[in-house]
Amino acid sequence: MSTFRSPSFTKPHGSSLLHPLSSSDNPGLGLGSSHLLPSPRGPSSPLTRRPLVVKSVRIAPGNERETPVSNSPDNLNSLLELHSFSRELSDGRCNLLELRKTKIVCTIGPSTSSRKMIWKLAESGMNVARLNMSHGDHASHQKTIDLVKEYNSHFNDKVVAIMLDTKGPEVRSGDVPRPILLQEGQEFNFTVKRGVSTEDTISVNYDDFINDVEVGDMLLVDGGMMSLAVKAKTTDVVKCVVVDGGELKSRRHLNVRGKSATLPSITDKDWEDIKFGVDNQVDFYAVSFVKDAKVVHELKDYLKKSNADIHVIVKIESADSIPNLHSIISASDGAMVARGDLGAELPIEEVPLLQEDIIKRCRSMQKPVIVATNMLESMIDHPTPTRAEVSDIAIAVREGADAIMLSGETAHGKYPLKAVKVMHTVALRTESTLPYATSPPVQFAAYKSHMGEMFAFHATTMANTLSTPIIVFTRTGSMAILLSHYRPSSTIFAFTNDERIKQRLILYHGVRPISMQFSDDAEETFSRALKLLVSQGLLKEGEHVTLVQSGAQPIWRQESTHHIQVREVQA
Repeated sequence: MSTFRSPSFTKPHGSSLLHPLSSSDNPGLGLGSSHLLPSPRGPSSPLTRRPLVVKSVRIAPGNERETPVSNSPDNLNSLLELHSFSRELSDGRCNLLELRKTKIVCTIGPSTSSRKMIWKLAESGMNVARLNMSHGDHASHQKTIDLVKEYNSHFNDKVVAIMLDTKGPEVRSGDVPRPILLQEGQEFNFTVKRGVSTEDTISVNYDDFINDVEVGDMLLVDGGMMSLAVKAKTTDVVKCVVVDGGELKSRRHLNVRGKSATLPSITDKDWEDIKFGVDNQVDFYAVSFVKDAKVVHELKDYLKKSNADIHVIVKIESADSIPNLHSIISASDGAMVARGDLGAELPIEEVPLLQEDIIKRCRSMQKPVIVATNMLESMIDHPTPTRAEVSDIAIAVREGADAIMLSGETAHGKYPLKAVKVMHTVALRTESTLPYATSPPVQFAAYKSHMGEMFAFHATTMANTLSTPIIVFTRTGSMAILLSHYRPSSTIFAFTNDERIKQRLILYHGVRPISMQFSDDAEETFSRALKLLVSQGLLKEGEHVTLVQSGAQPIWRQESTHHIQVREVQA
């Protein structure tokens, strides 16, 4: 039911905020609907309740990555510059930053692990700090976690989440005293014997390598930077011929085209890192080389027993995961399209098709999805990206990814801040071309038995039609997540009194989480929220906002009542 009313509509004497209508008032409202009626604006309220559009219905409860590189041009000269930069962002001179909906994940490493660089990354647009457990130790990652939490403690309306990315069952070559030059047609061997390093043979770290490799297989080094064809094998040696040569350095990643190693998805090292994440209350795990849903359930069972509220993001990067995509994503809390290893184990022409498919699957299941690997690879060494990289970012944004990720660009690159700014600018420009307001949101499953989905769908339609931002108050994040997946044209301001929920929501498309303690008086809380948004320059006098009250846990409402309001902001 939708009711449009004139701004001059006046409130009948004695009526309440929610004025129930009985069946006799309107026989067509069998579920017991109610209209939101206006009331006079209080002297301290920054808004006036002119109900341009209202929907309200009462129903039965439903199921509802240590120091900066010394010669990096991105390094700060002083803390004064840092605070000056922060002021530029907060006083409105960088307001575009507030409008980007696609989130940015940055890997923290030697180029960005100092306090100043982490702060500046956050102020430049980093939403999630990624800890790559393939590199560094617990001490270095602990420092990063502490610095991110220090940043978060300074703000109610800004936050950076922490994602711990497990190493996984990687097959790597052994150490070499100096790089070995591999030339096309040369014979070269890999052995499972430890510590071997000669001009024509090197060890691998995986005992079952012999069993996993067959004659005729193609071995890829570092995702295809070099390749070797398997010609023969013995009990402990795989004999190859170099197809594409190059310099073989220590501990290079090895793949077999079209195959996945038979290693477990979560190794002993991974379990140690996962416990480290539990102890530090990280927000997300990115689990490498997930092949089936079983490993997701195993990890979630461990987290439940540990009383750890950490969400599991599955990395789709192995050939074995593709037949099990639906069950893997269903079991998870989100997915990452890890295109590096995915493009090594599968034909590269399949990667963009799989990326689109995985994004669609995640959106249909209301799970966040991250597109990762090589997005601005050239900016590790160069201050500007290739035009193809710019297009790659734009495609991921247009396909509807919740987040896009930087790896080596921010971990050990020369231009980490420039990389973030390029990603921000390209995403923002691409978002400005998307036809939000000219078409209704994609309706996934807005059925009567799922009232939350229905209200998120109609709130998005309403906000798009009126070009208003959405405000939602949430304890669990559920309604903010539902709204995000319908992709409204404006920002979703999600006020929550739970810091863990605030940190988690920052990964979701279009959601700006803000911490606020809720009072027992709904109108007083609404007023404080509007004042905060106006003071931050996020709303202006005369604008309208769409306010949604729904979700799994009721706030200031009876459990069975859901409604949508549109209000005008006043000074």
